[in-house]
Amino acid sequence: MRNTPTLTRRAALAATAVTATLVLAACGNGSASSGHEGHSSASSSASADATTAAHNAQDVSFAQGMIPHHQQALEMAKLAADRASSAEVKDLAARIEKAQDPEIQTMSGWLKSWGKDVTTSDSSMESMPGIDHSAHSDMPGLMDSKDMAKLEKASGADFDTMFLTMMIEHHKGAIEMATTEKDKGEYGPATSMSDGISTAQTAEITEMNKLLGKN
Repeated sequence: MRNTPTLTRRAALAATAVTATLVLAACGNGSASSGHEGHSSASSSASADATTAAHNAQDVSFAQGMIPHHQQALEMAKLAADRASSAEVKDLAARIEKAQDPEIQTMSGWLKSWGKDVTTSDSSMESMPGIDHSAHSDMPGLMDSKDMAKLEKASGADFDTMFLTMMIEHHKGAIEMATTEKDKGEYGPATSMSDGISTAQTAEITEMNKLLGKN
């Protein structure tokens, strides 16, 4: 028969070995978990930085050009509220405002995150009427001061015709700018927006031509 002290010592050693194994396993799991979390956090940070940095000069040019381009469209659209006689023209103008104002805010956010200048609403509104196509070939479709002055003075059916004619030209310019961005841009959200602008404004051109009786 084995003596009791020997059995007791063996039991104690076995318990110590089990405890040590459990402690080591717990430490190992903790380290793996901590390491995984640290890697995940670092990856997320790197991914965010990459997303912010993944833009080129064309993306900057697109945003800096499209903001004032959109702002003139909003200026024209706001005139329709009390000058247009056609309910269809007023509805179109309202939809243009609803679509383009948020895009201005989004593009302004991009430029700020990239450390680039943002054209403010006040300065662009002051400069828009005087913009000349020849001086701003990178922003096609903008109306000059004479066109804007005529639109501001028009009302009723005359306004409707003038608004639609001018907005078709304006939209064509935006589509041209958007096409350049899709072809040469690098920033995903910008190229995606440009695709949306092309699709939406192409449809609106078709709609405006119908209102003018051209289709």
